[in-house]
Amino acid sequence: MAAAVATKTAWKLQEITAHSSNVSSLVLGKNSGRLLATGGDDCRVNIWSVNKPNCIMSLTGHTTPVESVKINTNEELIVAGSQSGSIRVWDLEAAKILRTLMGHKANICSLDFHPFGGFVASGSMDTNVKLWDVRRKGCVFRYKGHTQAVRCLRFSPDGKWLASSSDDHTVKLWDLAAGKIMCEFTEHTGPVNVVEFHPNEYLLASGSSDRTIRFWDLEKFQVVSCIEEEAIPVRCVLFNPDGCCLYAGCHDSLRVYGWEPERCFDVVMVNWGKVADLSICNNQLIGVSFTQSIVSSFVVDLNRVSKCGPGLHGLVRDDKPLVPPVPLGSSLRRIYDRPSTTCSRPQRVKHNSESERRSPSSEDDREEKESTAEIQNPEDYKEIFQPKNSITRTPPCKSEPFPAPPEDEPTLAKEISRPSQAADSQIPLPSQENPDPIQRPPVAASTPITRVEPSVIPAARNEPIGLKASDFLPPMKNQSLTEIEDDDAMSQIRKGHETMCVVLTSRHKNLDTVRAVWSTGDIKTSVDSAVAINDLSVVVDLLNIVNQKASLWKLDLCTVVLPQIEKLLQSKYESYVQTGCTSLKLILQRFLPLITDILAAPPSVGVDISREERLHKCRLCYKQLKNISNIIKNKCGLSGRHGSAFRELHLLMAVLE
Repeated sequence: MAAAVATKTAWKLQEITAHSSNVSSLVLGKNSGRLLATGGDDCRVNIWSVNKPNCIMSLTGHTTPVESVKINTNEELIVAGSQSGSIRVWDLEAAKILRTLMGHKANICSLDFHPFGGFVASGSMDTNVKLWDVRRKGCVFRYKGHTQAVRCLRFSPDGKWLASSSDDHTVKLWDLAAGKIMCEFTEHTGPVNVVEFHPNEYLLASGSSDRTIRFWDLEKFQVVSCIEEEAIPVRCVLFNPDGCCLYAGCHDSLRVYGWEPERCFDVVMVNWGKVADLSICNNQLIGVSFTQSIVSSFVVDLNRVSKCGPGLHGLVRDDKPLVPPVPLGSSLRRIYDRPSTTCSRPQRVKHNSESERRSPSSEDDREEKESTAEIQNPEDYKEIFQPKNSITRTPPCKSEPFPAPPEDEPTLAKEISRPSQAADSQIPLPSQENPDPIQRPPVAASTPITRVEPSVIPAARNEPIGLKASDFLPPMKNQSLTEIEDDDAMSQIRKGHETMCVVLTSRHKNLDTVRAVWSTGDIKTSVDSAVAINDLSVVVDLLNIVNQKASLWKLDLCTVVLPQIEKLLQSKYESYVQTGCTSLKLILQRFLPLITDILAAPPSVGVDISREERLHKCRLCYKQLKNISNIIKNKCGLSGRHGSAFRELHLLMAVLE
């Protein structure tokens, strides 16, 4: 009898080219864990089956990049929100546009389907949350209260509440029937990226850029516990189906948490980068991430993951022995009451404007006619989206789990360590040698894409800028490697080595200089020293630290940093632009109201030296912000995340115009 082969706990499943341009959003179907939807800067929504290389369906109609997508519980409908604020709903089984919803004035940042009724919730950069009736094609209610972009929306399992999280550091809970806020949680100190309801109990989890996960009791409306050990922001969270634990998707890792008391059960290293969504099927956790036009999927075997027990070190708050999770049905918290039929329509409390309760118009009909669902792969479409009256509907909830690769598989081991590479040879990737059975437009993965040198160098890149592996290898002219002399090979490899050492030594010396000043506690002087070095890379390193703690920012620091931000925003390096945007956003939120108030105040009587100094700093900052606002205005038209960041900054700087 053959011995059992040890298999991996986590592995890379597949890598596909999802769009002809950058991917801007993606989501997994939560019912089957096998359906994947991606939105791109090419204004399309593409539908995929996980672990299959070809696009099933491509949905068109949006005229600006797709910023958010969501699949409903039954995986029959999909909704997508665009950069312009428009929302479109498609019927996947009928392969046609169902509704076009207009009303938001800025990017759609978050979407969610009601678990029972025909309703969709949308959150936007315009700070509004709206509830839409898909059947009647209108806005049921608008929830106002957030002061910044709404990043995540979730309906409660019983469909009575809606939770929203925002860049304003708050989580709000809305009563759908009453049309008003029930509670506001304000303990987070950074933008709240994600919220998730417990599948059974009155419990809500929220993950934030402040590197914490908080659990909220929805009966007492107070915090239950807080996970504070993270060194990086939480990107997505998902409760286990039985509610025994919470999975947190972080950069290159999956963490498993309990909350009473707070503890970490397990940590699994998964090189998925910035994971965007999680789903569970067949006791396997599926995670998906994207970089530029590439979408990667990963699998974690939950049979190999600890979901209970004493936890790892550093999180248990007392020395009492931990008891196993409370079984379902015996929870100390209240359990959601799920209706057996579809829920009643939320009460129409009021309409905010005539446009939000308009009936379908000819203009809307024209927009819906322009939206199409192009079936790219008829065989997969028939397999996955069979009519409702058919005997079976796939992908079924009891689909076969993905086979785990053995631990000693060399090919897959390289894949996990290098997530940028394509999937292994057992998973066919689209290529010219393996074309689709039908002709299709240049949007699906099987179409080879001609890559041009990007005007902005991405932060997540697979090789150093300006260095090519071929430069370090001897030229090949129909000769084998055995014919190359060792001295020739070494001379080629050493080419440029001394120059690189000089650059790295200089960089290290500059950082040591700034660090020596920083250790004295004088933040302003350390920034001055970094600026005096005249090396933007050192400035970026320092700003990335200062950006993590908003309390370090002072008005005199702004006068030094703003000219550097102007340079960073015009840099060709994506990471420099990102750092510049983050710093500028902090300055605008903390100091722009102060600057405008001081400049608008009448002159004081007598001599006030401190006020005069403050007025001088405000004038200097105002002048620099005006210069930066012109750059921001010119870059608002960019697509993708850069464009979204610049448009948000443009809104914050509107007071300068």
